[in-house]
Amino acid sequence: MPKNFLLIPGPTPVPQDVLLEMAREMINHRGSEFANILKTNTDLLKKVFKTENDVLILTASGTGGMEAAVANFFSQGDEVLVGICGVFGERFAKICKAYGLNVKTIVTEPGKGIEPDVLEKALKENPNVKAVFLTHNETSTGVTNNLKELAPIVKENPERLLIVDAVSSLGAIDLPTDELKIDVVVTASQKALETPPGLAMVSVSELAWKFNEKANLPRFYFDLRQAKKFLEEGATPFTPAVSIFFALKKSLENILNRGLENNFKRHSLLGKAVREAIKAIGVTKLLADERWASDAVTPVIPPDGVNPDDLRKYIRSKFGIVLAGGQGNLKGKIFRIGHVGYVEPTDILVALSAIEISLENVGYKGIKGKGVQVAEEIFAQNFN
Repeated sequence: MPKNFLLIPGPTPVPQDVLLEMAREMINHRGSEFANILKTNTDLLKKVFKTENDVLILTASGTGGMEAAVANFFSQGDEVLVGICGVFGERFAKICKAYGLNVKTIVTEPGKGIEPDVLEKALKENPNVKAVFLTHNETSTGVTNNLKELAPIVKENPERLLIVDAVSSLGAIDLPTDELKIDVVVTASQKALETPPGLAMVSVSELAWKFNEKANLPRFYFDLRQAKKFLEEGATPFTPAVSIFFALKKSLENILNRGLENNFKRHSLLGKAVREAIKAIGVTKLLADERWASDAVTPVIPPDGVNPDDLRKYIRSKFGIVLAGGQGNLKGKIFRIGHVGYVEPTDILVALSAIEISLENVGYKGIKGKGVQVAEEIFAQNFN
């Protein structure tokens, strides 16, 4: 079996020292040792979130964090606006509808983010909107919304909540939570935080807690007020994924020791190298408009006559490289190269080489080395 290279937008590769933390002996989740780990992780996460707000850790996937962001702050019939740039924006809208909210939407074309004027127009047309839900980084379409442009529009009304899905972006793409006055940010362990799946994290502002006091939607496992109460006592309301807490602590320490800004720069470099290489190959195209192109994942439109899923299967079988397929309406139309988390230039060069060889083998001759050379030049400039 060939060595595996996991290049999908999550779960992402996990460093060995982080994995080894999960082999530690189990501890009492109601004891002082876990209380110390919980406090340390919470303090470290605040640095990554760039916030002084409360940060709560849930044993759940990112979608659990998204559900918590709906269930804790609203009452049935409340009007909200959801920005949809792909599958995960759609998921936020589905959760809101499942809880009986009155959902208005902004929907973009695949590969495009939300324009500020479109958001402004939607809010003027819907003056009763109590909250806006935005996806920071939409992995299904490779789009990163510019929150530095969008957040001030939402917060023109200081009593309106801004809720952000940063599941695939936090730690990889700059997200200054407090500076942008974002009320609720959701993320998860298995993306840029270089930890196995199993933990969701939610930051909550003072304004969001005021909404919480009036909210009456049903909640039990995802009750953030309970999570906050237990956190003050050094515990969680329910049994936590203790081993993943161990791993998260090590991973957060690694990221912050490297420097958060350096993490952003590395992801920016990887994203640029992949995009320029895909363009240089010539027969492949980028789905995402470069204005919104993500530094976490790059969706690629294959050449005519090439089934992206068949191409991915071939690349996996011959080279051990795991790429992601399309989601939703893009299923069977694109493949996606993940470059988020524990990914380095070497991984990217290997993947690009495999893509070029595989395309040559199905008839697209003369492309070997084209994308790799461009990526090499970008990396070399950075290393000089």
